[in-house]
This record gives sequence, structure tokens and C-alpha cells, in this order.
Amino acid sequence: MMEFSLLSVLVLGLVLGIKHAIEPDHIIAVSTIASQSQKLSRASLAGVFWGIGHTMTLFIVGMVLIILKNEIPASWAMSLEFLVGIMLVYLGLSTFFALKHSADQHQHAHHSYIKSMAIGFIHGLAGSAAMVLLTMSTVEHTWQGAVYIAIFGIGTCIGMLAFTTILGIPFVRTKNKLTLNRSLTRFTGFVSMLFGLYYMYNLGVNEGLFSIWFR
Repeated sequence: MMEFSLLSVLVLGLVLGIKHAIEPDHIIAVSTIASQSQKLSRASLAGVFWGIGHTMTLFIVGMVLIILKNEIPASWAMSLEFLVGIMLVYLGLSTFFALKHSADQHQHAHHSYIKSMAIGFIHGLAGSAAMVLLTMSTVEHTWQGAVYIAIFGIGTCIGMLAFTTILGIPFVRTKNKLTLNRSLTRFTGFVSMLFGLYYMYNLGVNEGLFSIWFR
């Protein structure tokens, strides 16, 4: 019975991981990298590397907190979330700069994968607090928590692989239509910047992060 219960929890973790991958800030962040991909396989791999970076952070930070039976203070958790907003604005701006060097993009595939992993790593930091709470409420033992986070990470990688592949299709299909391709890339960058600014405003003003910082 216990084995069946644990299996159900792990299946739940996989499903939640896939669902977690399609949160708006995740999709927007990776779409800025997918927009710079000249091949669909590179867009797909960008999503996988995002998932790897995301899982690494969740696993390391999550396990430390679970073992210590501790939680991230709310002010810290919100500050890490704010970092995501800054990153989204940066990624949006970077798409405009990338357009000026589009002729050299094929030489920088490995750089884009590292960049994707770094983005996932930052997102993992921002999601660690929620992940730990979810894990602690779902499993009873530390080793189960480790397996749960790993399965959750696999689900995230699967979800991000699927969606970055889908996101990469318009950019790859229009790579020989320079005007349309650049318009799509600029739109992606604009959405990323706009969402990042909204993300920071919501955390800072609506959720009171600025009042915590400057009280």
C-alpha cells in the first residue's frame, strides 16, 4: 500500500513538473532564446538545458532546506522572484542586440545552451521556496523528497522540451524571411520586457516587497 502511495506521489510530481514548465514567466524566458535559434533542434535543446538548470537549483537548495527542516523567509523568496523579473527584462533587451549579430548565431549554439541553463538556474532559485513546501507536504522521508524533486525535474524538462520545440517552429520556418523573422523576434523581446516589468511591479508594489526592502 505504501509503495502504491509513493508511486502515486511520484506520478503526481511528474505531472506537476510538466505543468510547471508552461508557467508564463518560464515560457517567455525560453522563447527569447528559441527566437534566436536557426534550427528546431537547438530550440528544443534550449528547453532541455533550461530544465536541467532549473532542476539543479531545486534539488540542491530544496534538499538542504528539507534536511535542515527549514524554509526560505518570505522576504528572501520574494526577492528571488524579483530577480526573475529583472532577468526577463534583460532577456527582452538581449533579443534586440542579438538581431544586430544574427549572421553569427550559428557559431554560438553552445553559448545559448549555457544561457538557457543559467536562466533555468535562476528560475529554480525563485521557485525553491514553493518546491520545498510542496515536497514537505507530499512525502514523509528525505530520500523520498530527493526522488520527488528529481521526478518533478524530469517532468519539467519534458514539458519545456515540448513547448520550446513548438515555440521554435515559427522562428525556424521564417529564418529565410528576414523581415518577418525579425518582427517575430522583436515581438518576443517586447513581451519579455513588458512581462518582466509587470512582474517586478506586482511583487514590489502589490505584494509589498518594496515596503519590506525600504522600511
